[in-house]
Amino acid sequence: MNNFKYAFLIGVTFLVTNFASRAQSGKKTKTNAVATGVEDRAFWVKTLYKIAYPVIHNLANNTLKKNMATEVAPHYYNNVKEVGYTEALGRTFAGIAPWLNLPDDDTEEGKLRARFKSETIQALTNAVDPLSADYINFRTDAQPIVDAAYVVQGFLRAPNVWKALNETTQKRYIAEVKSLRNRTGAYNNWLLFQAIEEAWLLSVGEEYEPYRTMTAINKLNEWYVGDGWYSDGASFSTDYYNAYVIHPMMMDILKVMVAKKKMAEAQLFKVTNRAVRYAQITERMISSTGEYPPIGRSVTYRTAAFQTLAQVALDEKLPNELSPAQVRCALTKVFQNMYAGNQNFDEQGWLVLGFNGHQPEIADPYTCTGSLYMATLGFLPLGLPADNTFWTAPAGLWTSQKAWTGNAFLKDHAAGN
Repeated sequence: MNNFKYAFLIGVTFLVTNFASRAQSGKKTKTNAVATGVEDRAFWVKTLYKIAYPVIHNLANNTLKKNMATEVAPHYYNNVKEVGYTEALGRTFAGIAPWLNLPDDDTEEGKLRARFKSETIQALTNAVDPLSADYINFRTDAQPIVDAAYVVQGFLRAPNVWKALNETTQKRYIAEVKSLRNRTGAYNNWLLFQAIEEAWLLSVGEEYEPYRTMTAINKLNEWYVGDGWYSDGASFSTDYYNAYVIHPMMMDILKVMVAKKKMAEAQLFKVTNRAVRYAQITERMISSTGEYPPIGRSVTYRTAAFQTLAQVALDEKLPNELSPAQVRCALTKVFQNMYAGNQNFDEQGWLVLGFNGHQPEIADPYTCTGSLYMATLGFLPLGLPADNTFWTAPAGLWTSQKAWTGNAFLKDHAAGN
């Protein structure tokens, strides 16, 4: 993919303003501490596009299998050529979907979004076309259960993209998702993958299997340990799976179930309140300089650690204690630390294994290049239009900044169940 850099620069020239100067690999870029929401949004768009472009552009051109990096973790135990491409598609699409779901407009961002949405539609079409060079695997192995879940979560987040697919492609996705029923996975967050696939089938008018959906909801309710945290299975682990999977999928499943009158709205209200509490905790984990602790499994998923905070912001459910501006500014600083330099990308623009740099030794044995595109899940607030308060409010200090500079800040209080 030798033309990647040229194509990328053409696509985002309009965005390269305050953030055009990048640091050397592994170093941070100095940025304007009082950037406006317009500038923040431009940086978010530029960064999300930079991350997602290699996956979507190559798949749209039937060159994903030809060009995608296939770096794997030490002791990797999957077949990367069977699961890596499915991972890249599902995880990327789930993150870019809210942005693509915005209506078309004549702004420079709108024009870029329209082009990228067109490429995404072609990429999704190629992925399930048996005659395509980039037809990807849903039919074998357990891992596609995970990544098909992110594909359908993308459709739930971007219904206009689903509607733009032709009838043949829609039928192919329905068939591919139904084919997953002959497999199962781990007895933990994986229950939610099967549940969201069934909920999505219900949302598009297909027969669904209530047992899979209700089992996941009931077990996660049993595994809720309080104060915004679910246990990922019978034993609690301190990691970011409440952000990577649990809260966002619980909310998205319950949205469908309530809309289809399969569950009471009180259930959605309960899981949303839990997510809001977890979002509060997550915001407080961002240091005054925009770092956060690399704890637990799968830290190579990078900014997916903020998916719950991002989804609560996207749904405009932030509590009074968290202003949209402080969340925007906190996440912007995290994204600058991660992505304003090139330390997390190879020469062709693919993400590399690591947390903030090429650190393959920390990758889990199920991690390959495709796995890393969970990083896009931190960017969900781009689904809010540019005139939303999230983007228009003046810059604000986030909690750690207030605390460490002697400013007044709210004392944290544990939540109930």
